[in-house]
Amino acid sequence: MQTRLDHLTNPVAAKAVQGLVSAGKAVAESTLPAATGELVLLRVSQINGCGFCIDMHTKEATAAGETPARLHLVAAWRDATVFTDAERAALALAEEGTRIADAAEGVSDEVWANAAKHYDEEQLGALVSVIAIINAFNRLNVITQRPGGDYRPGQFD
Repeated sequence: MQTRLDHLTNPVAAKAVQGLVSAGKAVAESTLPAATGELVLLRVSQINGCGFCIDMHTKEATAAGETPARLHLVAAWRDATVFTDAERAALALAEEGTRIADAAEGVSDEVWANAAKHYDEEQLGALVSVIAIINAFNRLNVITQRPGGDYRPGQFD
């Protein structure tokens, strides 16, 4: 697979990516647990079929100490015992926030209330933001066919 357009070097796309990177830094500086953020990044990327982001976030999570069992089970989190109730709430919010076109109401009140039970206002803001940001990155990578497999942890630091 060859990338159609390199959004890191294209003058317009690179500016847009910089904005997304800046937004991601705000999330990283929040009180949202980093492990939760990585699980959300991975799950949304799985849903969207973004090989580059799946590769990136699996490797970043591993480098940060995430266990292989949890990473392997993210796609089936509802049927796994390795996630906390708070992580489950974040993953449910991530799924409904990503699949908004599939549901007439978008994110359900039940999913939102469950997330709000586990996360404070700052953390909810971070969760909503990270879901939106990774969806944007996934779309950039899928549209341009950026392949996964060669990412190195810390590559963009």
